[in-house]
Order: sequence, then structure tokens, then C-alpha cells
Amino acid sequence: MRRLLGRILGDRRIVGGFLLALQLLVVMSGVGWMSEQWYWVPRVLTVLSVIIVIWLVRKYDNPTYKISWIIVILVLPLFGGLFYLLWGNTPLNRARTQHKYEPSPPDFTDYMRQPATEELAEQDPRHAARVRYIEALDGMPAWTNTEAHYFRVGEDMFASMCEELERAHKFIFFEYFIIEEGVMWNAILDILKQKVREGVDVRVVYDDVGSIATLPQHYDRYLASLGIRAVRFNRFIPTLNTYLNYRNHRKMMIIDGNVGYMGGINLADEYINEKVRFGHWKDSGIMLRGEGTANMTSLFLQMWEYVTGEPVPPLDAYLPTVKLPADGWVQPFADSPLDDLNIGESNYLQIIHNARDYVYITTPYLVLDNEMITALTIAAQSGVDVRILTPGIPDKKLVYMITRSYYQQLHRAGVKIYEYRPGFLHAKSIVADDDTAVVGTINMDFRSFFLHFECATCFYNSSVVAAVKQDILETVNVSRQIDDEWLRKVPWLRSVAASVLRLFAPLL
Repeated sequence: MRRLLGRILGDRRIVGGFLLALQLLVVMSGVGWMSEQWYWVPRVLTVLSVIIVIWLVRKYDNPTYKISWIIVILVLPLFGGLFYLLWGNTPLNRARTQHKYEPSPPDFTDYMRQPATEELAEQDPRHAARVRYIEALDGMPAWTNTEAHYFRVGEDMFASMCEELERAHKFIFFEYFIIEEGVMWNAILDILKQKVREGVDVRVVYDDVGSIATLPQHYDRYLASLGIRAVRFNRFIPTLNTYLNYRNHRKMMIIDGNVGYMGGINLADEYINEKVRFGHWKDSGIMLRGEGTANMTSLFLQMWEYVTGEPVPPLDAYLPTVKLPADGWVQPFADSPLDDLNIGESNYLQIIHNARDYVYITTPYLVLDNEMITALTIAAQSGVDVRILTPGIPDKKLVYMITRSYYQQLHRAGVKIYEYRPGFLHAKSIVADDDTAVVGTINMDFRSFFLHFECATCFYNSSVVAAVKQDILETVNVSRQIDDEWLRKVPWLRSVAASVLRLFAPLL
């Protein structure tokens, strides 16, 4: 019994969930008690809910997100307004972090080579608007003179990571959503220990909630004892505040400024199929070597300043020192939930709108707003070959129900949908027309588009575009296509339940 109690009390998920539930109970009980004591309290709270509904209608925000909250408030007029003040996307909730995260665009004027945004725009005007959009809003330009590799499974990327880590002699930067002790992380940690002894600057940022079930609470202190500078992003403090939703979902590793990794692969054993959880784990990632890693390094240093308060040092000491033959253009970028600039989704929308022949998408979760549904529908109805690949075995059953709830609407519009039969597809990528691809951490869902810190790399006229396309086509061959017969077999009650869940999808 003592061991069981110890495990329960030591599990931050259980303790945190209990404390959040307790706070919610206190709020609701307090409102109930005040309503009995003073007749005007229910009226004031109802008026508050009405005011918030009106404010939501006028607010510049995603319509689907607003509708979800309006439904909650109308169903629970007494509590709905309070719930929104606690958990909603209000200026008060965002103010806690927004003033801290104001990254300045990187200054490459003193760098020995200049970005290639305008070179790309002039040589291929088809990409001009999108490449300029990302640089203008995110500060991250396009680069050439960069070698790029695409990894179709985590095992291949892990092997490459270890080889490059062994060669590090200046600095190693890690930024990951999940780190878990096991074959993958232990092998990497052994290399990091050696590199620290050699005088290499090793820094690690990991998300506290993402790693809440995989690392001890104070694992950052253990890493610090090894000489590794480590911080937990947005420490989990169980309070009724939407700030808890802002998670660092980014996955990057930069070595000496010359090599950078990015993609959907976290540092845990299921990502390299050393541990089987949901069948075969299908993921993807990329490696850049050369000028293109400048953006990754800048993004990491911006995040380091955000979580530690240390000012961003001059970039000169961290920028790439190698120049390699051009393989098209690359443009790593990031997206933040603390502004009104939805760069990740907007990038996807531009690719879909501009597609002429095909657009293929892989995503573990499919939770779409009206803008994305409209874009996919118009593209398919215009004769573009639109394909979306999702998992065959889910990791989150409620989200999987919501994912499947979009199938019928998209299928009727001509979008081809496939489920990966061997297991869980975690890759996040989009490729179109043999000249554009994006690989990164961005899921096709509300959390990635609106609540998470994300990152990805755009490839223009690069060999990676063909590699992504080939990987997706091979994945299609081992996937099940959703057709009329499959849709007819969906139980009516399950379909209704999924439709109800969709109403609240932006809040899940």
C-alpha cells in the first residue's frame, strides 16, 4: 500500500490533475454558495457571460475556436464566462508570457554570406510570396549552399545524430518536446558527457509537460550536475490558467552551427522502434549541413533567451562556417502561440492554394478549421490530387475519433484519405508539385496551429522534395484507403459522438 501511495504521490500527472480538479471544484462551489447568499450573483455572472460572447464575436480569432467557447458559455451561462476568463485566449492569460517572448529578427549583415530570399524570389517567382511572407513575419530567410538529407524513419536519423555528435567540438544545442531515458537518450547522453569533458558547450531545453511522464521532476538539475546547461520549458504548475497550454513542441538539434536536425522525432525509444506502443512508429526528419542551419541556431538562441533570461549573444560565433554546393533552397522557421501570426497554418494554406498537380500531407492528428477544410476541398474539386495520410493505430482515442469525423466531408470533395496499416504515423510533412516540401513538428490540428511553439523547414526545388514524395507514395502502398464502403460501416452512434467532440476540438 505504501509503495502504491508513493507511486501515486510521485506521479505529477495524477497530483497535478487532482489539484486542477480541486481548484475547479472550489470555483464552482464558491459560485454556488455565493448564488445562494446573494440573489444578484447569478445575474451578474450571466451578464458577464453575455458580454464575453459579444466580445468573442467581435474578437479577431479563429471562428472555430470562438464557436467552441460560445457553445460552452451558452450551455453553462453561470460558469461559462468564468471558465473563459480562466482558460480562454484572453489578453490577461497571454500577458504572463507575451511580454517575455519578443524575439528580435536575427541580424546577418556581418555574416560572410547573405541570405538567399531575394535570389529565390527572382529565380522562381512561384515561391516569392511564401518565402517573403515567412521572412517578413518570422525573421527567418531562405538560404542556399546547404546539403540536405531526409530520414524516412527515426532509426536512420538516430544513427546520423550519433555520428555527428561525436564530431562536435564547439557547441551542441537540443530543444525537444519529449526526452525519455532509454536506448536512444542514454546513447546520446553518453556522448554529451564526453563532449562536456572536452569543453563543448552543451545546452538542453525540454518541455516540462511533454516529458512529465518520461523524466523525473528535477532532471534538469541532474543534467546540470553533469555540466550540461538544461532548462525545463514552462514548468508545470497546476493552476487554472491557459498558460499551461503553451507547450514547446519543437524538436531541433544543432551541432557547431554547421549541422542541424529537425522533424517529428523526439528523443524516446518508440521513435526509433526500440519500444513498441502502437505498432510500427512511422516518423520523419531532416538534416541540414551548411548555411541553412543559421536559422535553426538563431531560433534556439531566441528560445534560450526566453526560458533563461540570458540575452542572445552575437551570432557570429554560432553561424555556419562551411559552404556546400547548393541543393535548392531551405528555410527553417518557427511559429509561436503568443502572437496573432499563424505562420504554420498559413504556410500550409499557401501551398495548398498554389498546388497545380498534387499535394500530399502526413499528420498524426487531423483537427481542421473551416479555412483548412475549404482549401483542401477547393484544391481537390479543382483537379489537384490531394492525399492525406493518418495513423492506422491511434495513440489518443478521442483525437482519433475527431480525426475520422472529417473523413466523409473530405472524401466527398475528392480528397483521398489513407490510414497507415502497420501502426502509428507520426510524420508531419507536406509536399506539392515536385518543387515544394515542408518537414517539421506541425500537426494538422489546433494545438499545433494555435497553442504550441513549433518549427519546420521549407524546401524549394531541393532533392528533399522528391525524397518526401517517394516516402509518402511508399507509405500509401501499405495504407488503407478510406472509401464509400468504409464510411458506410461507421456506426451511427460513433459518428454522432465524433461530431459532438468536434464542437469542442479546439479546447481539447
